[in-house]
Amino acid sequence: MKKIFSLCLLTVSFAMITSCDHNFDDINTSKTGVTAIDPGLLLNNAVINSSPGGVSTGTATTDLTYEMAIVQQMITSNSGVTVGGNFNQVNIGNTPLTWTNYFQNVIRYTQDVITKTASDATRANLYNMARIIQANAFMILTDTYGNVPYTEAGKGYTNQIFFPKYDTQESIYPQIIDELTDATASLDPAGKIETSDVLYGGDIAKWKKFGYSILMRAGMHLSQVDAAKAQATVSAAFTGGVITSNADNAIIKHDANFNNGVGNIVNGTEAANFYLAEPFVNALKNTSDPRLSAIAVRYVGATSGPGQVPGVATTAPGNQYGMPMGSDDGSAQNAAVAAGLGSRYAYSQADRNRILKRTSPMFIVSASQMNLLLAEAAARGWIPGGNAAASTFFTAGIKADMDKMATYDPGSAISAGDRDTYATANPLDVSTFDASLQQISYQYWIASFLDGPEAWANFRRTGYPVLAPNPYPGKSVTFITRITYPPSEILVNSKNVQDAISQMGGDNLDTKVWWDK
Repeated sequence: MKKIFSLCLLTVSFAMITSCDHNFDDINTSKTGVTAIDPGLLLNNAVINSSPGGVSTGTATTDLTYEMAIVQQMITSNSGVTVGGNFNQVNIGNTPLTWTNYFQNVIRYTQDVITKTASDATRANLYNMARIIQANAFMILTDTYGNVPYTEAGKGYTNQIFFPKYDTQESIYPQIIDELTDATASLDPAGKIETSDVLYGGDIAKWKKFGYSILMRAGMHLSQVDAAKAQATVSAAFTGGVITSNADNAIIKHDANFNNGVGNIVNGTEAANFYLAEPFVNALKNTSDPRLSAIAVRYVGATSGPGQVPGVATTAPGNQYGMPMGSDDGSAQNAAVAAGLGSRYAYSQADRNRILKRTSPMFIVSASQMNLLLAEAAARGWIPGGNAAASTFFTAGIKADMDKMATYDPGSAISAGDRDTYATANPLDVSTFDASLQQISYQYWIASFLDGPEAWANFRRTGYPVLAPNPYPGKSVTFITRITYPPSEILVNSKNVQDAISQMGGDNLDTKVWWDK
């Protein structure tokens, strides 16, 4: 009887097992969960995170705390979490921000797109768009830190490379140029149009202009270290066709879900802590530049953050006063009292209700920047036209930047009359190349406001505009020429980091990147 019972039990058990196995995969597969993501959406993530403002921590982005402070456009007198370029000091809470954003939020996604589409001929345009975005990210990373992972970067998942070696900047730049050249030339208007693309809606003609514009920028970065390579690269970009109209600007649009990183900070807890720097305000004020009233606001008589209210706001250019460089809270207060402002809270700010709203756009590259680089290229004799072309491009760059102001907010729009008056009063001085370069670089500095990575790169490359060293008494260096490596990278990828530091000559704020001569 026991044997019969056991046999019956075994038979029932087997039946239950086979019954459970029937349609097992179907039953245990989610009908609603995401099992695959279209690589086009991954590229959008990379594009959005390519915004010069970066990802906001709520109190900092590298663009705000380092780059714009280094080029003396916007600073804070606060210590603590906002320390960076304002005091020319290392702040290990802020130095990793560019590294983290571009490696985690741009390189990772573009590498995934490249891997998924490399052998898919139907997505060739997407593949090449990802290569352009990735090349731009690598350029920003190497311009910020010097030697960085390149050939082994972004391959932790695909190749199980968890401790990537660092490549020298000297070896990275030719590869970036090759990538941009090939990827841009390979974009095909007859191929699949990626309509979900957040940058240009899949418009291949605009993507080509964007790719050649980034190529132009890469070539110009080499002007002091490899003039032959720079000239060949710039010439190729010019021939391909770069962005010269605001209609083709590479704009990162922001909304309630995807905030402007810098706008998020200055509209949050740090609203009363960031101010336009005195050199930037004075430069615009002393030349009657209409962009000052488009950018700046001052809360007259404010003695605290809550006192910065619309009722005391002025955008009048003659009533704008920038915060002195090297100011801490105490010295900023003393300087404000001495200037008759009453309080450090009464210095001029980038208007968070116009140019720096949470929904304000950011520009990866603009027509104003490109026209000015074309002016320099013509003045150098790298593209046709000589000084006549340089003058034309120079004026076009100024006008394009002024016209761009309306993109931020209707209240920042500059009239055509004011624009033309300024442009006529400020023609390009072609008496010598250095005179032209100084003027072009000054206008590039203004046109790159809020584009910290490029404003800083061009300042290091040309030496213009001429800025006095930050006078803060506790500063570590005279001018910051690179950002130090993240502590986490030094801890986890120690050998490769130490090799890179040895090659560069130190992990310091005043260690120069390869092309900075």
